Amino acid sequence: MDLRKLKTLIELVENSGIAELELTEGEEHVRISRNIAPSQQFYSAAPQHHHVAAPAPQAAAVAAAPAEPAAPEGHVVKSPMVGSFYRAASPGAKSFVDIGQTVNAGDTLCIIEAMKLLNEIETDKGGIVKAILVENGQPVEFGQPLFIIG
Repeated sequence: MDLRKLKTLIELVENSGIAELELTEGEEHVRISRNIAPSQQFYSAAPQHHHVAAPAPQAAAVAAAPAEPAAPEGHVVKSPMVGSFYRAASPGAKSFVDIGQTVNAGDTLCIIEAMKLLNEIETDKGGIVKAILVENGQPVEFGQPLFIIG
């Protein structure tokens, strides 16, 4: 398998949020896996049996950034599922909510895509959106804080 194709597959794993990709072409077999730990990612190519550790893209930015200010206080809206977080109904569309916007209980805050299904996430409490804790397109875990409503 040529190096360009291998790099493309590694980028696919990094950008898609999947944890592992395994591919067999003829007698060539490649398995690329990603460790979700924030400090590093691991890639392995089965024929060579080499593990190459690459720093996570955010790791350098986190080390160089000053300490973050304390998060605003208020009601925390958490993710009810694992999936991909989206602030708008479609790319280029207006976000459901922005910081400083007033929301009522039942208003849609975002969409979480899980297994190709788009799930609208609604707030269970009204107030002002004080913080949006996840970037658009990022994977989220069950129970992960998404918004702070004050």
